[in-house]
Amino acid sequence: MKNILVIGATGQIGSELTMELRQRYGGDHVVAGYISGSEPHGELAESGPMALADVTDGEAIARVVKQHGIDTIYNLAALLSVVAEQKPRLAWQVGIDGLWNVLEVAREEHCAVFTPSSIGSFGLETPHDMTPQDTIQRPRTIYGVSKVTTELLSDWFHHKYGVDTRSVRFPGIISYVTPPGGGTTDYAVDIYYSAVRGERFVCPIKEGTRMDMMYMPDALRAAIELMEANPDRLVHRNGFNVAAMSFDPDMIYHAIKKHCPQFEMTYDVDPLKQQIAESWPNMMDDSCARREWGWQHEYNLPAMTKDMLAKLALRLNAK
Repeated sequence: MKNILVIGATGQIGSELTMELRQRYGGDHVVAGYISGSEPHGELAESGPMALADVTDGEAIARVVKQHGIDTIYNLAALLSVVAEQKPRLAWQVGIDGLWNVLEVAREEHCAVFTPSSIGSFGLETPHDMTPQDTIQRPRTIYGVSKVTTELLSDWFHHKYGVDTRSVRFPGIISYVTPPGGGTTDYAVDIYYSAVRGERFVCPIKEGTRMDMMYMPDALRAAIELMEANPDRLVHRNGFNVAAMSFDPDMIYHAIKKHCPQFEMTYDVDPLKQQIAESWPNMMDDSCARREWGWQHEYNLPAMTKDMLAKLALRLNAK
């Protein structure tokens, strides 16, 4: 990777990924791509170049790639799961029509492309425990359908045109930097905010509902290390299961209680979020990622909880 474009650089993952890439490769070599109305600000705007990069406009993407000599694209443009169900046509336009535009530019300009998939690409018929790398994928949400299509379309461009496409199936991602934005797993971020603020947390996910989760530092490493991996070792490409921890609301609640004894939680289940959550794996088998490119997570639930509470307390007190 010499010159990198991050599409969706102001989003939930993109804002942190852009900064991490700039630390690794130098600010001048990482372009923060954004859409109108979501312009970068603060350190994100000051630490390197930025450009208007709307995936629905293939010509605009091509101009940015040519202008900055881009050889690697991180395409993070997508709607989160709950938002996608509310705006299905837009979810498809951004996630799939937009991906087609990015892959076409990558084909013409010889770029590598990372486009994340998700645990949402699975469905009720998928084995929920130690979900295999290769298994049935029959999601019943537009978010999930678009993620399966992302994997297949990326694979097709690789086999048809030789485009270097790669992706991981992200679990729920937890971060103290970017506020929740409409994902099913966002309760696992909201709960830390409530704990730090001394508020009772009302959980929208039913007791006992387990889901795969990952701390943001591990998620960033997964994306970057996959793109740095030797392509000769990659069998699956799109997309690799990556796992770190699996828990239900009661488990994360008790992990927080060890640091915040007065913290309280109640339940008020959101039917849409619960329906989506029940269609996702409890825990993925990520042995292929570990074998093909050396994936290893660093954070488990206790380690993440300790770091999240400390970092979030500093962040909220600074405001």
